[in-house]
Amino acid sequence: MYLLFKDIKEADKNIAINSLINESTPKPAFFFMVILSVIMATCGLLINNASVIIGSMLIAPILSPILATALGISISDNSTIHRSIKTLIKSGLYAIVLSALTTLFLWQFSVSSGNFSEVFNPEILSRTEPSVVYLFIAIVAGLTTAFARMKPELNETLPGTAIAIALVPPLATIGIGVATLNLSVISGALSMFVLNSVGIILAALVVFSLMDIRSKKKVVERAQEKADSEQLKIKEEFLEELKEKKLIDEDLTNKDTNEVSVK
Repeated sequence: MYLLFKDIKEADKNIAINSLINESTPKPAFFFMVILSVIMATCGLLINNASVIIGSMLIAPILSPILATALGISISDNSTIHRSIKTLIKSGLYAIVLSALTTLFLWQFSVSSGNFSEVFNPEILSRTEPSVVYLFIAIVAGLTTAFARMKPELNETLPGTAIAIALVPPLATIGIGVATLNLSVISGALSMFVLNSVGIILAALVVFSLMDIRSKKKVVERAQEKADSEQLKIKEEFLEELKEKKLIDEDLTNKDTNEVSVK
């Protein structure tokens, strides 16, 4: 066990940390992928199609802020914890709202009689029944993904882990419950999501502790500063473009006004 975790290079740890912080940064691309994944998951749930649901899990980036939360706890960094939880909550709200709207729009096409009660097919109901087994699965998957993150040669296992954890379908199920005003579906799916998240965090904490990630606090701070500065730069460039466009429009308007006055 000692050799298992000591065999990881410090450079690989730094790369993994930078990647994790970058992927969990609350940026438009991140939320766009969340929106696409939850719409796909909702469609899959409504038509009881496991293949579509699996596809939604593969494109969902929600696992990253959960791992980043575990990373923040392992190095006792409140900034990382708050940043990750904020991203996770915002993602969850987007997912639930979009899932509810998708359900309201598509439910009449996904069931034969148009009755809301028939929406609750086996794929949906399976996401509303949390148990200790699901917690155990989340812990095993959390151990796998946290370890694989630090080993570049194991990155191919990450898609499989994303499927096993299944974070997006419970969020989509909550949205379906909201759209159908079914409290049992909402509470069951929310419990499933929380159970999975807690299992992942606990497992990742164990892995990060054994890897001595606490010594990488400075690396985490620099990664956050870099990610934030890149986002700030993008915003400033966008505002500058808007400002220039506004000035150009004003110049054209003034020019047209002057020409009319001369005539």
